[in-house]
Amino acid sequence: MTPQGYREVELICNRSSLLIHGGTEEERRCWAQEAARNFDVELVEVRQAAELPQALRHPNGVVFIADVARLGREAQFALLRCLQTQEERPKLVLGVSGAADAARARGTLREDLHYRLHQAQVDLQKDGLRDVLKRRWAQQAEQLALKAAAARVAEEQAREAAAARRPGTVTRTAPKPKGMSSAARGKAESRNAVR
Repeated sequence: MTPQGYREVELICNRSSLLIHGGTEEERRCWAQEAARNFDVELVEVRQAAELPQALRHPNGVVFIADVARLGREAQFALLRCLQTQEERPKLVLGVSGAADAARARGTLREDLHYRLHQAQVDLQKDGLRDVLKRRWAQQAEQLALKAAAARVAEEQAREAAAARRPGTVTRTAPKPKGMSSAARGKAESRNAVR
């Protein structure tokens, strides 16, 4: 029996690092952006090996590498060490152009890195997955547009309310606190005068 690993819908929502392969670089980036939105964080994209140490310092972030093979074996070793030793680490979305097994066979993807992530892989070439993702991304784009429109309306209403309060007008937002009565004030003054 062959172990199945995580499903795509589980990987998009959990903190597991993964290999994403197949599809275009833009599709892999869109998948990583969706994962970042699920955790309410900005997507950190690494294009060069020199950017990797800084990116790995974001323990709650999502780090996307479009094609991990382009970074080289030393950077892949740094990723492997991060997976093995950092308890609090970012979610790593490691892209591979083509199939992950083919990249491993060519030697452009480290065997040990592939082994570490073999249970967490998203194959964008899988039948029907691209269509499911395109529908899901279209729905999310629609929801984001609605949220942005609602935020603009609220901002405009706040601006109009602020403009309605012209200089010189009195706007009371809370009741005025009650002060001491004149009789109580007189008693306090007489006590202070006797001393």
